[in-house]
Amino acid sequence: MTPNNPDRVTFRKRPQQERSIQRVDAILSVAAALIAEKGVSRMKMTELAAVATIPIGSVYQYFPDKAAIVRALLDRHSNRIQQKVREAFSVVTSLDHAIELACGMIDWYYREYRSDPAYLGVWLGTDIDRDILKLNIEHSNRVAEMFLESIRPFLPAESRIDLEARTQLFSHLIGASVRFAIMSDDDMAKRMLHEWKQVIRATLLAEPI
Repeated sequence: MTPNNPDRVTFRKRPQQERSIQRVDAILSVAAALIAEKGVSRMKMTELAAVATIPIGSVYQYFPDKAAIVRALLDRHSNRIQQKVREAFSVVTSLDHAIELACGMIDWYYREYRSDPAYLGVWLGTDIDRDILKLNIEHSNRVAEMFLESIRPFLPAESRIDLEARTQLFSHLIGASVRFAIMSDDDMAKRMLHEWKQVIRATLLAEPI
């Protein structure tokens, strides 16, 4: 397969019937457990089929390769995070409020995923495939768009900030910082995230010098 081929990380066949949906859920649940135990690189499709007690042909019926499975798991995490962001930023009342909501999202993000060993494996698995990495970036950019949409009504007309560029950068950095914190000792993780939130408060909407 050539790089930048979106078909490489999509379902080969979309599950429609309840039995098919349950089978795909079983494949993804076992894949998440194996990734948590071994990491993406050491997870084998044959082992996945054996543990899930599903014929290997049925696995390939839905997922053409390992990258497609990682993508499906990544989609699950991304959709959950985006839904949480959408809900959080639907009630913005000021720029300061938006900043505090962003900092609260960092705390939620860390709490929710520190105890989910499959999460980190899936996100680290984005490095194995250029197409999946691109999907990760698209997820970060979508989160940035949600934040930007929520603060537009409160932005001063004379603002000189390139907010599209800045919010995309911060969105990516927030995801990376939380994943780094998850890999760290809990006490140090909380200290680092506290400092990171201080940086966000001071710089995210600061006018350029």
